[in-house]
Amino acid sequence: MGTTQLEPVPEPKYWQLKTVLSEALDSEFEVGEILPNERDLAARFGVARATLRQALEQLELEGRLQRRRGVGTTVAPPRVGVSLGTGPHIWPGGPDDVWQPVDCTTAVPSAAVAEALGTGRDESVHIVRRSRVSHGRPVAAELLHVPHSSVPGLSAIDASSGPARARAVLRDLRRLELERQENAVELGSAGTADAKELDRLPGAPVLVVTTRFVAAGGTAALSVATYRADTCRLTFGDSGGVEIHDGVQRKAS
Repeated sequence: MGTTQLEPVPEPKYWQLKTVLSEALDSEFEVGEILPNERDLAARFGVARATLRQALEQLELEGRLQRRRGVGTTVAPPRVGVSLGTGPHIWPGGPDDVWQPVDCTTAVPSAAVAEALGTGRDESVHIVRRSRVSHGRPVAAELLHVPHSSVPGLSAIDASSGPARARAVLRDLRRLELERQENAVELGSAGTADAKELDRLPGAPVLVVTTRFVAAGGTAALSVATYRADTCRLTFGDSGGVEIHDGVQRKAS
């Protein structure tokens, strides 16, 4: 069989424009600044408005832009770092924690979570719901599953539900001696509940980070955190690393 040489496919015009726009965002605009309207942008770059819209949509998908109803298209803030590094292992809910407790309920978890926790199929656990916000926009939602055996001193007197109950569970959890934590990450798509909380459409790409907290030789808690893929990036090691946009280097936040 002979070798077939594939002809190089030229980049679509909107993709070339996206590269030019990306460089302009780095050199001419500040975070939160509103871009000129489509007519003016199309005239500046000498393209049709349909081509411009495709380029803007791609930049929005990549997290460089955000469209706000009643405001317009603005420059998005830097991506939030999701650290999977080798730093010290800590319990959730400490003084430097960036997550905000939203609610806490008691329910039977999914079979997969029950297996990871080592609880019975019909055994209920505490489910702490937390959120993470950056620059005024939601970037992540978390469900932290905590078996009753991990917080035996907890009682309804602390609070029956809501953020106060969530803080009480986190407080008692931190009384255990944390041995280690294990992280795993995978690409997923937002379900209906996550999409609503993250202000995305159902099916939007997300990063799902699962963290297993180990104490006394067993799983003391299991976190399933869903991050907007357009606003977050993974970091490894102790440094935040460097973001690169079409040849322009920027120190990651």
